[in-house]
Amino acid sequence: MTSTIIRQIGFAAVALAASLATTSAVAEDVRWRMPMAYNSNLPGLGTTAVWVAEKLEAASGGTIRVRTSEPGKLVPTFEILDAVSDGKLPVGYTWIGYDQGKVPALPLFASVPFGLKPWAFAGWYYFGDGHEMLQEVYAHSGYNVYAQLCGMTGPETAGWYREPITSLDDYDGMKIRFAGLGGKIIERLGASVTVMPGGDLFPALEKGTIDATEYGSPVVDESLGFDQLLRNNLYPGWHQPFTAQHLLINLDVWNSLTDQQKAIVETTCTAAAFRGLAEGEFRNPPVLARLEAEGVNIGVIPDDILMELKRIADEVLAEEAAADEDFRLVLESQRAFQELYRLWDQRAYLPAEVN
Repeated sequence: MTSTIIRQIGFAAVALAASLATTSAVAEDVRWRMPMAYNSNLPGLGTTAVWVAEKLEAASGGTIRVRTSEPGKLVPTFEILDAVSDGKLPVGYTWIGYDQGKVPALPLFASVPFGLKPWAFAGWYYFGDGHEMLQEVYAHSGYNVYAQLCGMTGPETAGWYREPITSLDDYDGMKIRFAGLGGKIIERLGASVTVMPGGDLFPALEKGTIDATEYGSPVVDESLGFDQLLRNNLYPGWHQPFTAQHLLINLDVWNSLTDQQKAIVETTCTAAAFRGLAEGEFRNPPVLARLEAEGVNIGVIPDDILMELKRIADEVLAEEAAADEDFRLVLESQRAFQELYRLWDQRAYLPAEVN
């Protein structure tokens, strides 16, 4: 009897040791190659992705190591979702609005015309329905990914143009790069809309492939050299009041991580969202002031034109909601919170004129 008990204890110890060894091996073997949708030098976008890679390694004590890859080096930018879902790559860092043709509801998690302000979107994502809804949207569409909000910036500009925009009629016949749901709105104005990665935009403008473009905030757009070719920059960025970046992880890879590793990923990405927003808020004002001082025409859209854009945006969003159930559910959740948030926003924050 005693020897039997000893043998059982021995077997249990061996099993425990094997389990610990397996856990340790998993913890030591996380080595990811991560394609980015942004060049690594783009402030608040690529810089955030690089920061995430560095901090994942530091916070994990080296058990998670991520090697970032510039856009198009590992996989075309617009194919990151498929590559991660199919297991060709373990992770990817991207703007998921690029995938609206595959999953219609995704742009609502990336940027929404006349939608939530960035800090309000963060509140809805972390404490409201956002994070869970995003996982459900991917699952309903058959994608094998886990998605984590992992970066954020504030409003974009409303684009760069060869001539000043004086009315919405100016968009008729224009060849313009305009991504996400905003692109569908601009199409209603008669523009020919194309979507291309940031690195392709300068040569496309230089060659006349496109007449105008939107892409990012002032510091991002300056990094891409738009002001060297176009001298009319429009505000506010009605089409993207916030821009969210996400870390996509193959769901099987995510499930193989230890609880500690998952916590490190989640914590690092949460910090990255705040840090990316902070970087933009710090770096955009001096760039905008410099552009204006150098003679760039900083145009401001009149309120009556903004209201017309909002009317068209509401039409587009309603049509998308009618065509896709996930889109409808996510939009309703966001709008319910936006209505409540408006009470707080209008009363709690000082108007820009007196701040």
